[in-house]
Amino acid sequence: MRIARFTTGEDPVYGLVDGAGEKIAEVTGDPLYQRIELTGATHRVEDVRLLAPVIPRSKIIGIGKNYADHAAEMGGEPPVEPLMFLVPNTAVVGPGDPVVLPPQSAEVHYEGELAVVIGRLCKDVEPEDALGVIFGYTCANDVTARDLQRGDGQWARAKGFDTFSPLGPWIETDLDISDLRLVTRRDGEVVQDGTTADMVHGVAALVSYASKAFTLLPGDVILTGTPAGVGPIESGQRVEVEIEGIGTLANPVVRH
Repeated sequence: MRIARFTTGEDPVYGLVDGAGEKIAEVTGDPLYQRIELTGATHRVEDVRLLAPVIPRSKIIGIGKNYADHAAEMGGEPPVEPLMFLVPNTAVVGPGDPVVLPPQSAEVHYEGELAVVIGRLCKDVEPEDALGVIFGYTCANDVTARDLQRGDGQWARAKGFDTFSPLGPWIETDLDISDLRLVTRRDGEVVQDGTTADMVHGVAALVSYASKAFTLLPGDVILTGTPAGVGPIESGQRVEVEIEGIGTLANPVVRH
């Protein structure tokens, strides 16, 4: 099931997207918290504005250096345990929304990633139970001010600017994420081409590890890391993150 959050010019609503990604059947309520029912209204995807499919009420948990090839291009080895950082929910934007380059940084990078959306309150989840607390999956771009990341010595500012966490285009709730192709394009050119099979720590391990540090709430998002090929973005460019079985998240880049 594909769940989108969208607007036709009025208040945001949720809907179920067909397999072709062309039509949305509107539903009542918030599927993360309530039982949903079809309203009978349908829309063409091209006629609505897709929004970020989830706005975390609590937190976004990022995972650093979770692909060995990316760790190597950053000049290091993958950490023995998952390397976690927090991103404010104010960084989230949706499909088509601009990524705004801040004046504080001269070196902002894209990072295409698989995002995990938590479906229920949980704590101290064991890996074998982790899939049971996941609501679904979406595409993410973990935008990073690389110069500030190096200079600050920690990652809060570098990854936390407004617009630095695009999510979308929708949430896929039924998906085998063990080996999905992940492709990032900058102005149509493929710059990242990896697979979730190459994660150092898999999704179940990441959910378990995070839950043993933080209570996870419905709508929390875990960014699972990026494969090799990260690079700079400039105003006027367009970044697309495509994940097999989910779809494509596309965002233009502008200067503040």
